[in-house]
Amino acid sequence: MYDFHMHSNFSADCDAKMEDMIQEAIKKGLKEIAFTEHLDVDYPDKEWDFSFNPEVYQEKLELLRTKYQDKIQIRKGIEVGVQPHVLEETSDFINRLKPEFIICSMHSANKQDLHSGIFFEDRTVDEAYRIYFEEYYACIKKFKNYHILGHLDLVSRYASAEPEHVPTEIIEEILKLVISEGKGIELNTSGYKYGMNAPLPSDFILRMYRELGGEIITLGSDAHRPEEIAAHFKEAKEILTNCGFSYICSVNGEEIHYHSIK
Repeated sequence: MYDFHMHSNFSADCDAKMEDMIQEAIKKGLKEIAFTEHLDVDYPDKEWDFSFNPEVYQEKLELLRTKYQDKIQIRKGIEVGVQPHVLEETSDFINRLKPEFIICSMHSANKQDLHSGIFFEDRTVDEAYRIYFEEYYACIKKFKNYHILGHLDLVSRYASAEPEHVPTEIIEEILKLVISEGKGIELNTSGYKYGMNAPLPSDFILRMYRELGGEIITLGSDAHRPEEIAAHFKEAKEILTNCGFSYICSVNGEEIHYHSIK
């Protein structure tokens, strides 16, 4: 079992202690985990400061890695929220932190956050989807400092309805670019806890990724509390198998390891 998306109180939206998360992961029998703390430079909702001190994070992580080294592998990760105007500053932070695993996510678009609903005001669901994916694509054409794309269709979690026309051509271009650069995507099970009854991204995107030749895929719970670690992994592995995947991946810097789902 490998959970490569979780947070601790180094992330602004999480109160869980890092050690509590580690102990729960050990209790659940996980072999390897990655803490992927939030960095969202210039996040539109100014009530949230999604940044952290990389030196303090490094010190805490190394202390706990040493303490639990015989029980679990712990990777130093980060989840960056990209926007077109913050790519250089985001890369500077990554270069300072030197993480072993980097998730590239998009939590806002058009300089508007997704979570409050502001992004969806005065535009149709179809328009919102297109703006979101076009901006995501524009970012990763320039931003290369990552391993996998996080919850690729996060926009669907906040939309009030399904779009009439999914921007398939843009999603396909995103996936082609990811594959050509030797990067991957994740299957994020947090959709279940938010009432979607499905992980992110959708089966449609997973199948497209696989049919295009995509192989690198990590599994992450996006846990913000200990009880959420590895949640719904059984369902996620069944979905991956049905979409044509035989492996899930773990990442340690430039090293990508494939682990049989079976």
